[in-house]
Amino acid sequence: MTDDVTYQDYLELDTLLSLQKPRTAGSSALKSTVLSEQFFIVAHQASELWLRQTIADLEAVIDVFTTTDDTSDAEWIVDLLHRSADLVQVLHTQLVALDRLPLSDFARFREVLGTASGAQSEQFHRLAKLIGHSKQDGPLYESFTAWVARSGHTVADLARSGIEAGVHYRIIEALLELGNGYFRWQVGHVGLVTKIMGSHAGTGGTSGAEYLLSRCHLPFAELRELRSQAHVGLTVATS
Repeated sequence: MTDDVTYQDYLELDTLLSLQKPRTAGSSALKSTVLSEQFFIVAHQASELWLRQTIADLEAVIDVFTTTDDTSDAEWIVDLLHRSADLVQVLHTQLVALDRLPLSDFARFREVLGTASGAQSEQFHRLAKLIGHSKQDGPLYESFTAWVARSGHTVADLARSGIEAGVHYRIIEALLELGNGYFRWQVGHVGLVTKIMGSHAGTGGTSGAEYLLSRCHLPFAELRELRSQAHVGLTVATS
C-alpha cells in the first residue's frame, strides 16, 4: 500500500534540500555571498537534473529509431523531441536567471570552486554527443536517417514532401526545434560567461568564453539544408 506516501517522502525532499551546501556558509562571508553561492549551486544542480531527463528522452528516441521499422511509436517520438526542446529552453532560462548573480559575490566565492567547472559535466558532454554539431552528426540524427531509409524513403524526400509526409515531417520539425533551442542555450552560455568573466580564463583551466564559443554549432546541418532546398523549390514553383 502507498496511501501513506507523502509529497515529502515521494520526492525525498529531506535529501534533495540537504544537497545545497555553500562552502562560504559558517565563515566570515557576507550573507549576500552565501545566498549567491547557494543560488549558483541550485542553478547547476537543477541543470543536471534537467540534463538527465533530456538525455533519457533522447536515448529513448534513438532506441525506437534503432529497434523498430514502422511508425507505431512515431507520435511518441514527436512528443519526446518536443519535450526535449522545451527542457533545453528551461536550461536556457536558468542561464537568464543566473544573470542575477552579483559579480561582487561571485568574485568572493569563486575561489571555493577550486578546479570545479561546468566543462567537467559528463551529462553536458553526453547531450552534445547525442545531438552532434554542424560538422558531425550525432547518434540522434544518424539513427533517424537509418530509420527513414529502412522505410524505403530518404530524408530529402520527406523534407521535399513537407506536411504531406505526415508524422515523418513532424519529426523533422521537432528535430529542428530541438537544434535551434540547443544553439540558443549554447550562445546564452557564452553571453553569461562573457558578462561575468570577460576574456579571463574559466574555472577548471578552460579558456572561459573562448572555449564555449568554440563549441557553438547549429546541429542537423544536412537536415537544415534539405528542408531549405524544399522550401526554395516550393517558392520558385509558385512564383
